[in-house]
Amino acid sequence: MTGQHFQWAGALMLLATMAEARGAAQPARALPAAQADQSLPAPHAAGAADPADPAAVAADVAATGSRASENAVRQAGDAFGSTVGREVIGIYNQMNVRGFSPIAAGNVRIDGLYFDPVVPPSTRISRTTTIRVGLSALGSPFPAPTGLVDFGFRRPGDQAAASVLFAADEWGTLNAEFDAVLPVDGRLSLGMGASLRRESGPDATRETSIGGTLIARWNPAPGVTLIPFVSLLHQPLDDHRLTFQTAGEFLPPLLPRRQRFGPDWVNGSGLDLNTGVLADWQVAPGWLLRAGLFRSSRTRNRQMTNLVRGLQPDRTGTQRVIVDPQLDFAAVSGEVRLTRQIDEGPRRHQIHLAFRGRSGDRRFGGSDILELGAVQIDTPSQVPEPAFNFSRQQLDDVKQVTGGIAYEGRWLGVGEVAAGLQWTDYKKRIDLPGGGVQATNDRLLLYNITVSANITDALVVYAGTVNGLEESGTAPGNAVNRNEALPAIRTRQFDAGLRLALTDQIQLVAGVFDITKPYFNLDAAGRFDVLGDVVNRGVEASIAGPLTPTLSIVAGGVWLWPKVSGPGVVAGPGLGGAIGPRPVAAIGQRLEFSADWRPPFAPGLSFDTRVAYRSSETATVSNRVAVPARTVMDVGGRYRFRLAGNDALLRLQVNNLFDVQGYDLRGAGAYGPIPGRLVQAYVTIDL
Repeated sequence: MTGQHFQWAGALMLLATMAEARGAAQPARALPAAQADQSLPAPHAAGAADPADPAAVAADVAATGSRASENAVRQAGDAFGSTVGREVIGIYNQMNVRGFSPIAAGNVRIDGLYFDPVVPPSTRISRTTTIRVGLSALGSPFPAPTGLVDFGFRRPGDQAAASVLFAADEWGTLNAEFDAVLPVDGRLSLGMGASLRRESGPDATRETSIGGTLIARWNPAPGVTLIPFVSLLHQPLDDHRLTFQTAGEFLPPLLPRRQRFGPDWVNGSGLDLNTGVLADWQVAPGWLLRAGLFRSSRTRNRQMTNLVRGLQPDRTGTQRVIVDPQLDFAAVSGEVRLTRQIDEGPRRHQIHLAFRGRSGDRRFGGSDILELGAVQIDTPSQVPEPAFNFSRQQLDDVKQVTGGIAYEGRWLGVGEVAAGLQWTDYKKRIDLPGGGVQATNDRLLLYNITVSANITDALVVYAGTVNGLEESGTAPGNAVNRNEALPAIRTRQFDAGLRLALTDQIQLVAGVFDITKPYFNLDAAGRFDVLGDVVNRGVEASIAGPLTPTLSIVAGGVWLWPKVSGPGVVAGPGLGGAIGPRPVAAIGQRLEFSADWRPPFAPGLSFDTRVAYRSSETATVSNRVAVPARTVMDVGGRYRFRLAGNDALLRLQVNNLFDVQGYDLRGAGAYGPIPGRLVQAYVTIDL
């Protein structure tokens, strides 16, 4: 299937779907869920899920510990990105929203509260993840230009429950997971989980991990909930994948699959830890105090970057391994938010006062660069392990405090308005290994305003703007300043769109956006630095819901027109060293269609598919090289049954059904192979 054919097919499917859905039922009132509930939102609780609300079902699954009901297609509210258990669906994900990474930008929430993750939460503590952009960001008092990643926290419920999961795939990966909820009494409930994984990756790299989680939900007094938690993941063995850098402005030859290149000693180990506490206090009628305090850390022992450099079309190059001494990254973050709610018949007013803060420390650098000589990429490397010679490491420290006030007004059947002001103070200090300090200080007034209007019972339109002070991540492994924390950047966004209720359960959401940020990438000297500014303008669309009682779909697309500006930017693809008009990793079009069908003649059985198209991807700073467009199809099935009186689920999947080959872009001019066809299965039992 060619990319052009897929685009036409995708458009026809969307139009046909809209026409069928429009005629299936009369349109319902397209109101945000919060407008339908005229009471102050209470802290999350289990056992209250509305079967018609996919988000509520997903939250209920997370609270009870059951997993046999997990189904991303049926539980996703839109196509803009959701995670339910092991499954990810949508055109966006944690690392890519509207062409940028909300994780790198620091736009992360746990149950709506600010969180600065060194390590994203595991599925032991977060069973669902939602990407909040456009209208879906309403209800989040302080949005961000790159969108928000909101991890739905797993709050132990009031009923005892447990689940076990066993998974395997044809490459030899084995995985076991256990989750349980144990109520102690009417005020205390415990959640616990454990995982054991032995992974064989698409390039035959190995990883073993052991994880554990403990959560407590305690109600010490009426209206007060405290939820402390700790979650850790130990990796005794972590092979480091091989990245290929070409000798010039051209794509590499097709890269080997299922080959562990080595050498055998290119691996490390590490420990990830997330711990913290969430608190809810219904201070008085109409007053809610929420707070979260978190610590996220990662320790890596002997981390390595494995590179083949100067790769030629004849599949030869030279191997470089960059070895790091122990690396330590840690961040403490949190938020306190007081909400006052006033209800006036069909109108609701919410005023939020919030204080956020974070403090991050990183120890990095001191690397030893090993040149292992000429290699042929189809022949594994057998170089013996040398002695390492580390140098002095660098330290960096980031501190940021933010205070804000926000207003949300909702008028049932009329519309919404959300506005906020924040004052942020940002400080970063890097102690250089040769002596001296590099310091960055910034203070900024941040604002956001979004207005939505109910044009009809079925149609809502919205428009908004927001600015931000966001992180820009760290320099990649192929940069001379690898692992260096980059400075915070000023960003801004305008967006507008609509939501149309096609039926009482199917919604079409579409929007346009314009985002401006500084553009970071490799300069002519190989340093990852600011090269100019980038503007991402685009259109996004989503349609999701059940077409019939047996068939549910999630379909979406994003069309992006990014543009780089600044000194040295040329109008078209330039010579090596020039800066082209498109940013590295720019993908102009993404289309995705997912469906889940439950045949009425086979109770308990369902079939699902996912078809994802992406246009060509800009691969070098000069824009002279692009990763070709590709379409990948996954298929799968579920069988729900009873085992010894317990709900159980057998899940079979085939990823990349037609074994499409292609390149995974890992930085400017740096590539890896995409995974080939993979058959995998798991069984989960709710006890």
